[in-house]
Amino acid sequence: MTMKKIKILIADDHKLMRMGLESLIAGKNDMECIGEAVDGEDAVQKARKLRPDVILMDLMMPKISGSAATKTIHEELPETRIIVLTSYGTSKEMSDAIAAGACGALTKDIDTAELANTIRTVASGGTCISEKLRMMSHEESLTPELTKHQKMILSSIAIGRTNADIAKEFSISENTVKHTITAIFAKLGATTRAEAAAIAHRKHLVDA
Repeated sequence: MTMKKIKILIADDHKLMRMGLESLIAGKNDMECIGEAVDGEDAVQKARKLRPDVILMDLMMPKISGSAATKTIHEELPETRIIVLTSYGTSKEMSDAIAAGACGALTKDIDTAELANTIRTVASGGTCISEKLRMMSHEESLTPELTKHQKMILSSIAIGRTNADIAKEFSISENTVKHTITAIFAKLGATTRAEAAAIAHRKHLVDA
């Protein structure tokens, strides 16, 4: 009796990543790669045409993002299971993709055995989102509430201004600046100015 193989579509704009995933799949007797997509729009079109069991979806792709492609595919082809792959554990795209219907989420540095097991779990109807990524996704979806004054100072931090610069800019004491930055760090969960700036940009709390 012939074993029914899991039909997999690989959606990633990096050729080397696609080749690596295809090689992994080729080494498993219960899986087969039925196609590749090089951007989000291509992923949607290939999914419609090929009807894969599982899609390995890179989040950061040209044309439309992996989360947007996941949403469209999940709405049109709910039987197709989607595993999103990310290089960034706190990516907002990952949070959006999980909310859009992805049933698996992995970082790209995962070992091959775990990836294969995740594909099998998802293909059989299960979900496989690590607790670490689930928590990161939850944290990413929470946007801290900052006062107008805190946002202004955060914007100054994000462009590299010192406490003295900020104090002069807003006509306040450096001590006030220090207290405000401490409050901002607490709300963002940041420990350094660089980390606060990165979070601010990621959560769109300051102008790009």
